[in-house]
Amino acid sequence: MKKTSTRLADGRELVYYDLRDDTVRDAVDHRPLEPTVTTSEVRRDPLLGDSIAVASHRQGRTYHPPADQCPLCPSQGERLSEIPDSSYDVVVFENRFPSLAGDSGRCEVVCFTSDHDASFADLSEGQARLVLDAWTDRTSELSHLPSVEQVFCFENRGAEIGVTLGHPHGQIYAYPFTTPRTALMLRSLAAHKDATGGDNLFDAVLAEERAGERVVLESEEWVAFVPYAAHWPYEVHLYPKRRVPDLLGLDEAARTEFPQVYLELLRRFDRIFGEGEPPTPYIAAWHQAPFGQLEEFDGVTRDDFALHLELFTIRRTSGKLKFLAGSESGMNVFINDVPPERAAERLREVASS
Repeated sequence: MKKTSTRLADGRELVYYDLRDDTVRDAVDHRPLEPTVTTSEVRRDPLLGDSIAVASHRQGRTYHPPADQCPLCPSQGERLSEIPDSSYDVVVFENRFPSLAGDSGRCEVVCFTSDHDASFADLSEGQARLVLDAWTDRTSELSHLPSVEQVFCFENRGAEIGVTLGHPHGQIYAYPFTTPRTALMLRSLAAHKDATGGDNLFDAVLAEERAGERVVLESEEWVAFVPYAAHWPYEVHLYPKRRVPDLLGLDEAARTEFPQVYLELLRRFDRIFGEGEPPTPYIAAWHQAPFGQLEEFDGVTRDDFALHLELFTIRRTSGKLKFLAGSESGMNVFINDVPPERAAERLREVASS
C-alpha cells in the first residue's frame, strides 16, 4: 500500500491509498472553494447520560446529484470533484459537511473505488484488503488527535438507509466521547468480569455462538453469526477468532483472510430476497475499543474489548422495510420480525456455489 496525503482547495486533508507503490499523486484541486465553515456542537443529555451532535450546516449538503455530477467520482476534464486526480484506488478525505469537527471530533469520507456503478461486494479481494488497510491507518491517525476518544468506521448502502450519494463509499466518525452503544458493552463486560471472577464476556458469547445453530460462515481466522438477540431482520456479527481491541490489533493472517470472508457475506446479503430484487440496503459498522480512559467501567481495559463488525439490513422481506416505530424509537426496545435462527439458515442457503 502506498499512502499520499494532500490538501483540497479549502484546506481539507485528502489521502490516496494505492495498490501500486509507483503511483504518483500530484493533481491539484483547482475549484474556487471557500474555507469550510462548520457549526458542530456536542451536547450531553443529563437524563439519558448520552451525547448528541448539533450540526445545522449539514442542511445544505449535496443531495442525490445526477451521476455525471457525483462529487465522489474522480475529476475528468472540466468536471471537478472532491477527488482532484483522474482515477484512484481508495481515497479518504475530510467531509465537507461534517457532523463532528474541531473540538467536537472529525468526520471523513472513504471512497472504496472510482467506479460509480460498483458496490463494495464488487471489489476484488485486493481492493477490499486496501480498504481494510485504509480503515486501519485512519483509525491510527485519528486516535492521536487530542479531541478524539473513539473511531467508528462504517458504510451506509442504499437510499432506504438515507444515503444521499450513490457512489460506493463509507464514512469514519472520530468521536470526542465513548459512544452510548460501546458504553453499554463495556458495562456488560465489567459486570460479567466481576460475576465470574475475571472471564471475558465477548469470549463467552463467541464460544456459545460457535457451538450453536446461528453460525453463517466460519474460516480459519473469522466467524460470522446471527446473534441470539438480533435487533434487525437480517443481522450478522463478524469476529476475528483472536480477540483484539481494534483494527490495529489484527495480525497478517486475519488481514489476509478478511476480504474473502467479508465479500462473501456482502454477496449473500444481496441474495437474501431472491433474484430480481434491488440491492439489499445495509449498514456495516466496525466496533472498536475507545482510546480514552476507561476508569468508569470497573476494571475493564481496552484489551478486554473485542473488535467486531455488525452488518444488518432494514429490509424485513421483499418490498418491505423494518421501521423504527413506537417501541424501538420511543423505548429502545426492538421487535424483530425474523427469528434469528431462520435468518442464519437463509444466509447459509444463499452461499456462493
